[in-house]
Amino acid sequence: MNASSKNIVYLDIETQKSSFEVGGWHKKHLMRLSIGVIYSSFYNKYFIFSEQEVDQLLRMLRQSDCIVGYNIVGFDIPVLESYSVFNLSDIPCLDLLIDIEKKISRRIKLDQLAKATLGIGKTGHGLQALQWWKEGKLLDIAEYCCYDVKITKLIHEYGMQHGKVYYDNAEGIKEQIPVNWVIS
Repeated sequence: MNASSKNIVYLDIETQKSSFEVGGWHKKHLMRLSIGVIYSSFYNKYFIFSEQEVDQLLRMLRQSDCIVGYNIVGFDIPVLESYSVFNLSDIPCLDLLIDIEKKISRRIKLDQLAKATLGIGKTGHGLQALQWWKEGKLLDIAEYCCYDVKITKLIHEYGMQHGKVYYDNAEGIKEQIPVNWVIS
């Protein structure tokens, strides 16, 4: 089976509560899902899930050949595992943040990677999504989350095609990061 016939699922979620509201980052399981978005290469489309639809989201993740995201191992998956009887970390996944951190020995934001690699930036940040949740603006959260999934997908595809992505270092100089993100 080649990569194009695999079901690659790109994932991003937003939460109802901040780490501060639940007592720290070690309590991600208490943050609760506000909106989750995936793009499935099998269906060639985006799916948006509310907390009430989390079982459908989990089912689609379990049916994937690989989950791709940015900080999904450190954030998205631990939040979602509070809803699942299955160990989501058993599903193959590619966390672009972890891979990049291994190569350059530092964490960089998705926005930095997107601007340097694709020439586009994010539409907002997670703190805005928390505020939108409090204001009941679920459509705003879904749009923001969809855009993050799209940026992640475009960066992953760029890395697969070119074997590298870019970021601007502390001096503002564009640097290359070699990557091997082909999903076999």
